[in-house]
Amino acid sequence: MTAAPASSIAELFLVFLKLGLTSFGGPAAHLGYFRAELVEKRGWLSDAAYADLVVLCQVLPGPASSQVGMGVGLLRAGGWGLLAAWLGFTLPSAVLMLAFALGLGRLGSPEGAGWLAGLKVAALAVVAQAVSGMARSLTPDRERLTLGGLVAGVVLVSPLPWVQPLALLLAGLLGWWRLQTPELGAGDGLPAPLSRRAGATLLLLTLTLLIALPLLATASPRPDLALFDLFTRAGALVFGGGHVVLPLLQAGVVPKYLDAGTFVAGYGAVQAMPGPLFTFASYLGAAAHTGLNPGYAALVATVGIFLPAGLLVAGALPFWSSLRQRPGFRSALSGLNAGVVGLLLAALYTPVFTSAVQAGPRGPTALALALAAYLALTAWRAPPWAVVLACAWVGALVL
Repeated sequence: MTAAPASSIAELFLVFLKLGLTSFGGPAAHLGYFRAELVEKRGWLSDAAYADLVVLCQVLPGPASSQVGMGVGLLRAGGWGLLAAWLGFTLPSAVLMLAFALGLGRLGSPEGAGWLAGLKVAALAVVAQAVSGMARSLTPDRERLTLGGLVAGVVLVSPLPWVQPLALLLAGLLGWWRLQTPELGAGDGLPAPLSRRAGATLLLLTLTLLIALPLLATASPRPDLALFDLFTRAGALVFGGGHVVLPLLQAGVVPKYLDAGTFVAGYGAVQAMPGPLFTFASYLGAAAHTGLNPGYAALVATVGIFLPAGLLVAGALPFWSSLRQRPGFRSALSGLNAGVVGLLLAALYTPVFTSAVQAGPRGPTALALALAAYLALTAWRAPPWAVVLACAWVGALVL
């Protein structure tokens, strides 16, 4: 791994720990929180470079928001930075899901609670801020604005997991065909943190794991190896975000390791947690009847489901950085960046808006709270964590 000052690694861990404690609302909201903290507040990336990284992680399998965090950590401090960013962002929800599996579930599901409704409202405001901010810089003309609207429309009409990467591919092809080649800005690069040889080695390692782990798990009676194989394959084969991994996990753990009711209880709890939805694996590992220590089983499942994501983003970045230097590819990338705005716009409606502002007498109240939160973020520059806490408190009172 690339050597980096311990202070840089510690800073990365603390920044992503704060994001892991406050980033509610799912992958789309996470990208909004990341942009506010890493682009606007700290200036670690430009909007264009951030969008490039988001595009790369959207086309890779795995949890896109976690991969964006891993990519930022890798760019800032090498391999140890990637680990620090992943650990900081993942640790809070992983610990909470482990605790839930160990008995906090007896307190009842958080679904339907007012404070959870407030957190969903906060996510709506955060995503709306991200869409408006990225649209100003990434869709400044009618051509790119049209591309963004096209992607949003396609994704809204056809919400299947494979439609998102297909819509992004379409935006890239139209950008290559119709858009002028943009110049690379001074701060818009994604410098390759690893050599191409190292990147190819990591990609080959990912493929080797996918081939070797099932064979080893079949040949060995070790329950931890079988668990690691199950969650590694789930993390490597899913496109379209955290929710899409649920059918893969359900098929793998129900009824072999736990019953359907226990599975659904954990799924309900993870909706209320900050950080990545993939920490559902922490709960499943701890709750599974494997004969392993629950803490150790949770660790095996969590590392397994996130390992392919880290290997893929680190392996792909060296090639991505080289490709984006080519004029034709930059035109395509400009279209892809506009497509990212469209994806966020579609996500702003569903699932973010539809889950935060539901039909019924409390819908107008939730919408009013979302408007107040958006104004606090944009007009008054309130920190996202403060808006999250305020929305949770108000939600507990009125929603």
